[in-house]
Formats: sequence, C-alpha cells, structure tokens
Amino acid sequence: MSEARMGGTWLERLAFWRNKDTQGSEWGGSDVLPVRVHGVQFSATSSYPVQVKAFDQPLLFVSLGLMMWGLIMVYSASIAMPDDPKFANYSQTHFLVRHLFALGLSMAVGVCAFLVPLQTWEKHAKQIFVASLILLVLVVVPYVGREVNGARRWISLGIMNFQPSELAKFGVLLYAADYMVRKMEVKEKFFTSVIPMAIAVALVGWLLLMEPDMGAFMVIAVIAMGILFLGGVNARMFFLIALVVVAVFGSIIYFSDWRRERIFAYLDPWSEKYSMGKGYQLSHSLIAIGRGEIFGVGLGGSVEKLHWLPEAHTDFLLAVIGEEFGFVGVVCVIGLFMWLTRRIMYIGRQAIAMDQVFAGLFAQGVGIWVGFQSFINVGVNLGALPTKGLTLPLMSFGGSAIILNVISIAVVMRVDYENRIKMHGGRS
Repeated sequence: MSEARMGGTWLERLAFWRNKDTQGSEWGGSDVLPVRVHGVQFSATSSYPVQVKAFDQPLLFVSLGLMMWGLIMVYSASIAMPDDPKFANYSQTHFLVRHLFALGLSMAVGVCAFLVPLQTWEKHAKQIFVASLILLVLVVVPYVGREVNGARRWISLGIMNFQPSELAKFGVLLYAADYMVRKMEVKEKFFTSVIPMAIAVALVGWLLLMEPDMGAFMVIAVIAMGILFLGGVNARMFFLIALVVVAVFGSIIYFSDWRRERIFAYLDPWSEKYSMGKGYQLSHSLIAIGRGEIFGVGLGGSVEKLHWLPEAHTDFLLAVIGEEFGFVGVVCVIGLFMWLTRRIMYIGRQAIAMDQVFAGLFAQGVGIWVGFQSFINVGVNLGALPTKGLTLPLMSFGGSAIILNVISIAVVMRVDYENRIKMHGGRS
C-alpha cells in the first residue's frame, strides 16, 4: 500500500480501513453486508467489527432527562397543596419524597430488567399477563382495592399504592408480542389467529371498566392493535378491527351518562353548565397555558397550581410546565417525546430486520405505548382532546406508572444491546 494512501490524520486512516472492511474490494472481493447502527456503518461479517457503545446512551439520557424534569415539576406543582384543608396533614415535600422514592425504585428495578435476556421475557410472557389479570380482579374486590374519588384502581402495599392497570399494559404488550410470534400464519388464518388475543384484550378491558379506567383500556387496545398490524395483519383487516374498536368505545361513551357529559364539557368548557363541573380542569388548564405565553412566568411562578387546577402534579403536569416555561417548554416536552418514540421504534425495526421478531414487536409496542399516551396527555392539557385520566409518561407523579415505564424502556435498551451483540457476530 502506498505511503500516500496511508497518510493523513488518524481519523482519515480509520475511515480508510473501515471502507476496506465494508466494501471488501481489496480483500478478495468478498461479499459483505453493511449494517447501520444509529448512523454508524460497519460490516456484519468483518473480522474487526467497529466498536460501538454497549447500549443506547442517547435513549438513556433523554429518559433520565424527562424523569428529572418531571421530578422538578412535581415538586413545583405540589408544593402548595398542604395549604388545602384536604392535604393539611401533608408536608410541602410529601409528594416530592414519594416521587423520589418511586424514581429510585424504578431505576433499581430497571437495571434488573435490563439484565434479563429477551428469551426469558418471551418465555414468561403468558405468566406475566396472567399475573396482571389476577391483580386486576383483586383490585375490584372490596377491602382489597383502594378507592379514591369513586374509582377503585389501587392496591395498598404500605410503602406505596400499586396500580395494576399499569402492569396490565406491560403484560398485554408482552403477551401480544409473544402471541404474534407464535401465530405468524395470521395472514392466512386471520379470525382463527386473532380472536384469542381479542378475547384476552376484551377481558382486560372489562376488568378495567369495572374500576373504572377507560383511559388505560384505550391505551391497551391501541397497543394490541399496533402489534397486530406490525405483526402481519393486512391493512383491510386492520381497518376492520379499528372500526370494531371505535364502535366499542363509542358505545361505552353513549351508554354512560357521565362519560357523555365529559364529551359535552370538552366541546364547551366555558359554558355556565360545565365551567364549574366537568369542564373545570380543562378550563383552568387552558388558563395556565395561556398565562405562560412564549417563555412562561418562571419556575415556581404558577398561579393555577395554587388550588385552582386539580391534579396538577399528575394528569395536568403539562399545564404547569406550560405556565412556568411557556410555549417553549411545551414544545420541548413534545419534541423529546417525539424523539423518544422514534428512537424506540427504530430499535424495534432493527431487531425485526435481524429476525428477532419478539424483541422487535415488544420494542415497537413500547414506542406505541409511550407515543400514544403522551399524545393523549398533551392533547387533553391543550384542550384538543376530552379529559382522560392518563399521566404523562416518565414525568407525572405516580409510582406504578413510573416503575412500569422505566422497566419497559430498560427492556427496549436490552433489545438494542442484543442487537449490537448480534451485529458484532455474537461478541459483546
């Protein structure tokens, strides 16, 4: 090799050898398959694979960033709550300490989830789904489930209240991904293959509606539909399923007086009939976001969190972000969730491309979960969608939601980790 070709900086020499590896032109013209990992291209059959990070660091840092921002906003949104007689026994740091505990526990559990191979998750998918069903049954049993504001959604564990509907999302996701791998003939035997999963989702939905928790049922239905579509259902059958699902949710709303009232309140939250009732949260959420204007009133400067906006630290955390950080803050939150969803979907696509179907469907299901739930929460806070009891993933107060969100993202990072090992020819 000529000295001129070997000249230049070390970066240029590295690029030269990388090109030789991927092209194979001067190594006997061997055929190689270039693979791209988040913008880094290398040969899957090279004797000297390009060194890439052992896990997706940007995904980790963005997730941690959202969690830390959420921690700050939960404290900001809840600091004045002890002034309300309802929370007179709470300290100003009550919700902050509980949220910190949930974050610490979720990180510890997330590390453990990352260490579990995908084959183990696939092997125990049905057991986890059955466990979530058992907990959904227990939560509606008197003296077992804990009732708050007329809804029975929690089981008290002493140190925290656990919400089985969050585990149900994770369980259905695992079950659906495993089911589609076992029923890959779904294109040829559609009804025979899909009906058992439809029955499983319907059973979960029935139990959730008994709590009631229509928001969680909606997220689970969308996750199941998304995995069906990604797993091989053709477009015509998918739209047929979508029509059935829309009809089911339409019927649920039509035959429920208080759910119909929520829709009417959403259409006109400022009317005299709804402004102090079903439209109260929405109207004050819009006032909070309107006060924030472009750059917000500053961290801690929210007025709406001072007993005007109910559940400001949970369902309506984005409204406080909009008031304190303005339009810029809201756009940043939306942008981060869009990036997070896209990154997770990309990891799933990489896994499927390497014939890791269960891992790929699970990762893409998490992308659907995070993307859809954040879309609903943002839409509700901005008045674009009717009020629904769904938290903002990774940010809102809620121990069960935080823990299951972190576990899901940890498993996605495991998918990415195993993708990288496979691309390196089986070597970590």
